[in-house]
Amino acid sequence: MSRICDLTGKSPLSGHNVSNSNVKTNRKFYPNLQIKKFYIPEEDKWITLKVSTSAVKTISKNGITACINKFVKKGYI
Repeated sequence: MSRICDLTGKSPLSGHNVSNSNVKTNRKFYPNLQIKKFYIPEEDKWITLKVSTSAVKTISKNGITACINKFVKKGYI
């Protein structure tokens, strides 16, 4: 199961843990992904997406259909 947002394409970033003695060890910063079901009234069906919380906020503001069309136009989907 990949940790990539279905709409925005957000994926893990890499960085370092820095200890008190300034020793740096590798780590990953994962996006905050949630599995959500959305209803598309035009197609009269439910879809399940793994989306970041920022994408959920955008969907609740603009609507699922507008967001899917926008992300398809940008090339994320």
